This record gives sequence, C-alpha cells and structure tokens, in this order.
Amino acid sequence: MILQDGTTNEEYGIELILDLYNCDLAKISDGEHIKKFLIELCDHVIEMKRYGESFVEHFGHKNPITSGYSMVQLIETSNVSGHFSEHKKAAYVNIFSCRLFDDEKTAKFCQEWFGAKRVKKQVLERV
Repeated sequence: MILQDGTTNEEYGIELILDLYNCDLAKISDGEHIKKFLIELCDHVIEMKRYGESFVEHFGHKNPITSGYSMVQLIETSNVSGHFSEHKKAAYVNIFSCRLFDDEKTAKFCQEWFGAKRVKKQVLERV
C-alpha cells in the first residue's frame, strides 16, 4: 500500500464497503446527483485523482429490487463503484484504493450525500 508519505508496507490496499439504508429516494434516483457525488468524493473527501469520466447508468428494470443506477469511477489508485436500489431505498458503495484514506470521514460523507438513515460499514485490508 502507498502511504500518505509515499512509503509502502506489505498491504496492497483498503476497501471500504458501505450499505446505506433508507436513503433519500430523489438523491439515489438522480444520475446527475450521483455523478456529482463521484467528483466530490474523489476530489475532496478521499483526495484521489479521477481517471477518465465516470460511468453512471440506470438499468436492471426486469426486477424492481435491482432497478436503479450503477456507477463506476476509476481512480489512479483503483476504483469507486456502487449500485442503487430505488425499491429498497438503498445504496451499496465500494471504494478500493492502494492509498490510505479516512474511512470514517468517507462513510459520513456518503451517508449525508444520499440522506441515509442507517449505514453498515466494513473495511477490508487487501494484501
């Protein structure tokens, strides 16, 4: 993993997995709001350089549970991805990076951005 000071250790990376429940339906149903989320998250919260444009598409329409937006944003240290279920008013966000970031600050930002009432958070160390 590349640390903030540029040194490395034996870990390869960190993955933050967030399940956001009882989200604001208008926020998770708006592709432009999701694109703005990716920019704000990468540029100002985890402070990672975005690589190319984000991919945000609405699909999964055959099943109401899977119907909603999915997103992917490559970052120079890996990626941010997520899936949104409008039926469940839920957001499922994964942030993987080989550079450290503040997982508490990031989880709080995501919760506030999507208006989630409850969050389940997991942090995985990748080696």
